[in-house]
Amino acid sequence: MQNKKAQRRRKIRYGIRKKIAGTADRPRLAVFRSNKQIYAQIIDDVAGHTLVAASSRELTDAKGNKTEIAKMVGTELAKKASEKGIASVAFDRGGFLYHGRIKALADGAREGGLTF
Repeated sequence: MQNKKAQRRRKIRYGIRKKIAGTADRPRLAVFRSNKQIYAQIIDDVAGHTLVAASSRELTDAKGNKTEIAKMVGTELAKKASEKGIASVAFDRGGFLYHGRIKALADGAREGGLTF
């Protein structure tokens, strides 16, 4: 049995996933946040493939707090996406509030050139 916070996040996440689906021309940017790390991937749901992925575990020279690192992950993801020719994505916050690290990642991705 999951705790109430996890159950609430799952319910919100499923509601978001009903509305958002990634296609080949507009894939989905999915975000997962753990207590220490943050992960983001751009997914084509039609084909069922991850096109681009980035995480805070990949950043070796990352200095700063978790919010600053999340912003770096967003810019790194945008750089990888532009190399693959991806310019527009649908943002999937994964049931997390659009605040703090999630917002920082989204802002970093926008600064890197992705549009939501």
